[in-house]
Amino acid sequence: MNTLVCAKRVPDTATKIKIGGDSRTIDEAGIQWIINPYDEFAIEEALRLKEKAGKGEVTVLTIGPADAGQTIRSALAMGADKGIHLKDDAKNRDPSAIARAIARTVQEMAAKPDLILFGRQAVDDQSLTVGPMVATLLELPCVTDVVKLEMADGKATVSREIEGGHEIVEVDLPAVLSTNKGLNEPRYASLKGIMAAKKKPIETRDAAVPEDRVTVRKMDYPPERKGGRVVGTGVEAVPELVRLLREEAKAL
Repeated sequence: MNTLVCAKRVPDTATKIKIGGDSRTIDEAGIQWIINPYDEFAIEEALRLKEKAGKGEVTVLTIGPADAGQTIRSALAMGADKGIHLKDDAKNRDPSAIARAIARTVQEMAAKPDLILFGRQAVDDQSLTVGPMVATLLELPCVTDVVKLEMADGKATVSREIEGGHEIVEVDLPAVLSTNKGLNEPRYASLKGIMAAKKKPIETRDAAVPEDRVTVRKMDYPPERKGGRVVGTGVEAVPELVRLLREEAKAL
């Protein structure tokens, strides 16, 4: 089975984000970049599928500036076979533009993937849309929020999280899936894997990302919270609290 995993470079979740001087992008000074955590579930699942089958190939694709290639190297160190780096220096790309660039790349691949995996969302823009849009553009079945995956006879049987439970879905391959927490526990790259990653191929090309349909006009910090106040203690405070919630907070 040949699997394509789309992985994004994002700021470390422990990073304190600052707005840049243009008020439209973040200040990247001092930021530590990592693989999007949800994409790590996708990479790990692709590796497990290959190991279970005893054959196949895992390709990792990313879009971003020159140093985004480290995202691919990290995936190669985990065990992926090769990478595709679509170079693009633009910031705050519209998810639909990214999806169109990925779909075009898949259409140009000589050996089409049997499975395309995404993380359910990127932790920076939280759009949750690129995977489903790629599936639509390629006219492939798509299942999101996958927490369990089984493959057999050219079909994927998946369990996906829904409110209050799980939904079991079966789709024909090729298909697009987005992975969620609980699907697996991503492995750490071993020293051997890190050394081997240096010799694995990465195809680098210009992304040729289509024009953005949505652009960021301005970023602002959330307003500072006002200090709270005590309206009383015990049951005697309830009427006043209800009045404030209704008349001041407009919450009732």
